[in-house]
Amino acid sequence: MTGETNWGNNPQQENPLGSGAPQQPQKRVVSITEAARLNNVTRQAIYVAIKQKKLKAIKDATRWTIDLDDLEDYKKGKYSRTKSMYEGELLFDNKRGYYSVNQVSKMLNVPAQKIYYATRVGHLQAHRKGAAWVVNLEDVKAYKESYLDRRTTVGQIVG
Repeated sequence: MTGETNWGNNPQQENPLGSGAPQQPQKRVVSITEAARLNNVTRQAIYVAIKQKKLKAIKDATRWTIDLDDLEDYKKGKYSRTKSMYEGELLFDNKRGYYSVNQVSKMLNVPAQKIYYATRVGHLQAHRKGAAWVVNLEDVKAYKESYLDRRTTVGQIVG
């Protein structure tokens, strides 16, 4: 070592500017509004997560502050339909060709209600697993060829 001191590495070292007080590490905190923006949810959703003790936060007089590390932990553990399990297996395992009704509707660029209707009348095969409908990719392709593509072709011939 050359005798130089790196004052930024140890927060307990004296401040070289002579204040005498040890430097505190800078905490990265955000407000509820910033946390909501970062998480792509509403402020109310963040507030509810705090009240349900799912997200750690500190209230200073009138403002909530959330540590960014705690926000990241909350984001990782947050419920997501894509992580839903049924009997020990991933419910919507896209790698194995299983999709939710909403995923299928986005894939085909049609409203979700149209997909529910197609399953109800038998145009699209779907299977119930717990409270969710699961659609196989092969069934989506068959539905698209038999009903969606045919509908446009017939419309073009008549029109």
